[in-house]
Amino acid sequence: MSGTLLKSTLHNVGVVIVGLGVAYLGTMVDSLFGISPFASPLGKAVALLLLGLGFLVRLWATFHFYVHKMRVISLEPQATLITSGPYRFSRNPLYLGGNVFIFFGAALLLGSPTALVVTALHIPLMDRFIRREEEQLERNFGDEWRSYKRRVRRWL
Repeated sequence: MSGTLLKSTLHNVGVVIVGLGVAYLGTMVDSLFGISPFASPLGKAVALLLLGLGFLVRLWATFHFYVHKMRVISLEPQATLITSGPYRFSRNPLYLGGNVFIFFGAALLLGSPTALVVTALHIPLMDRFIRREEEQLERNFGDEWRSYKRRVRRWL
């Protein structure tokens, strides 16, 4: 159990690093084009809240995957449909925690308008990707997936 928690934690530290890296690249683009960064105590507080919440949501979802002997990143279709834990509240807690909360939190923390725009623009792309995953889940799990899909929203 502690090995699963460690693996889950390390996996998600990497996601936070990627989010901060994207935000840092945003600050470089901001600087290149003379776009002023923004900063406020409230913005920093919201940023830290989003980063922490995103990390915890992802940690919970990742831990749930590993407990069910599944890989978080897999090119092969998953053999199990997880509908418990964080998956009771969102069909996509990994994307919600990382691509939304962590990426927006990092952009706010570093005060990068470019990183905020890039994060906002990539959400519809992620949603399109998720819809393709959901088509695969429906083919693989049929009625079980359709029942789950009626009960639980895609994002929140």
